[in-house]
Amino acid sequence: MIAPKDGRPFSQMLGGGGFYYGAELVTTRGFVPPEQPNRIVEFSEQLCNDARIGWVSLTDNPGGNTMLPPDWLARILGGKKTAIVLHLTCKNHNRSALESIAWKYAAEGIENIVAMTGDYPRSGYGGNASPVFDLDSVSLVAMLHAMNQGIQTPGKKGEAASLPKTNFYIGCVVSPFKRHERELMPQYYKLLRKVASGAQYVYTQLGYDMRKFHEVKLLLAANGTPLPVIGNAYLLNKIVAGLFHRRQIPGCVVSDRLLELSEKYAAGPDKGRGFFQELAAKQLAVFKGLGFGGGYLSGMSKAETFFKIIDLAESYGENDWRAFAKEVQFPQKDEFYLYEQDPETGLGDPRRINQEYRRSLQQPTKSKHVTLTYRLSRFIHDAIFTPGKPAFNLLRKIYERWDKKPGMFAHAAHALERMSKFVSFGCRDCGDCSLPDCGYLCPLFSCSKGSRNGPCGGSIDGMCELNDKECIWARAYERLKYDKEAEAMLKRPAVFYHAELKGTSSWANTFLGRDHHSDNNHSEAATEKTPQKGP
Repeated sequence: MIAPKDGRPFSQMLGGGGFYYGAELVTTRGFVPPEQPNRIVEFSEQLCNDARIGWVSLTDNPGGNTMLPPDWLARILGGKKTAIVLHLTCKNHNRSALESIAWKYAAEGIENIVAMTGDYPRSGYGGNASPVFDLDSVSLVAMLHAMNQGIQTPGKKGEAASLPKTNFYIGCVVSPFKRHERELMPQYYKLLRKVASGAQYVYTQLGYDMRKFHEVKLLLAANGTPLPVIGNAYLLNKIVAGLFHRRQIPGCVVSDRLLELSEKYAAGPDKGRGFFQELAAKQLAVFKGLGFGGGYLSGMSKAETFFKIIDLAESYGENDWRAFAKEVQFPQKDEFYLYEQDPETGLGDPRRINQEYRRSLQQPTKSKHVTLTYRLSRFIHDAIFTPGKPAFNLLRKIYERWDKKPGMFAHAAHALERMSKFVSFGCRDCGDCSLPDCGYLCPLFSCSKGSRNGPCGGSIDGMCELNDKECIWARAYERLKYDKEAEAMLKRPAVFYHAELKGTSSWANTFLGRDHHSDNNHSEAATEKTPQKGP
């Protein structure tokens, strides 16, 4: 039975043990003059006025395209009883702008935010826009969480003051539909890092493999963080299935088998509408049967289509979802799963971690990314840049002296640093080095989004979203797994890059405690647990 819509907060919906249906709303590029009918507003109001829709999610420039901001539509719909959730991405705004937007939302009573890194910008006036990515999804979650705690700031007379506490209900996204272990496990580690940073509920990326959806719940339960999970059911058609199959939309996956079925049914009299709507309804039924907090419907432009799919999902028998869970499994070739398959349910077995994977943790194989440069970098870092080591203490004293009176030797040391790190890592002289955070790969050189906190969701078979290089985090995972450190690769507080250090010596900043490593050394340790544990 459909949970009644009664105007309750979104957090109470997800935390109340019921199951609600949500709808995705996408704005447009440009605007409609006030005197003309506005189709997106009419469509949105139809959804909000219907008891079957518990909440609506408003996207933030999806696909990297330039569109009206989501809060424009949120203000129009603000009088409805439907809960409103806003997506907030990092691609177009630096941290100051993101904080400003968050304060604006708080002042307007908007509390439900899904924090995302965002797709790489692809369109804008006069060409593609330059991306920002000053923060990513992890650091954005951490910032919103800090705002909820009350950000500490100097008062007018220099005394410590606390800004008003916000009440954001902070969501995050995970992309479990990755084909290879080297891509999937960093996604799971990053999810746990988001939870440790303050995320309170989880949206899944869209996909068509219920076993992978189920793994997200198993992972969270096994690590003692059973957050509400919202499953994404995207309504396909032949054209969109082809786009997803060709990986033209970042993070969206349609396998060979599902593409075959899409083309087969699309050739029928109804152009596949019945098949595609039934597929979405079956996904919703499985989400409900698995105890998800809600089902998130997207990919539709007519309100009646949303309602038809929801009604179809509600028409199924109480236990029909069990058969659907086995039926709606369209994996990619040689797809990696963290959990062994339960032959009875067809889903993941919470008692059994992937046995081959478990063995590989104990006896990892050496990949091509475990290079001599990597081995040497680890050795140098451990011997020289580790606080407490004799070399670190000595160099700290030297750099303290140089800092008071810069001279020829300090400039020569910085020149040596720039040259050696550029040759070895493609260093961009950011002044706040994250090489040890990223498997001794430079995030500014090796990642299109400069991510220091884990992978985005846009990689394709180990390649970057832009398809011009291997994903830095897949490479880092293979390096760290060889050294039996992969499970802890993202177990640390969120990294916030110190932009004021750009162009200065990162060696000096490390020894003098100016960079983010010093921040993290004085932060409360993250409490994430490893996904290898049982529930």
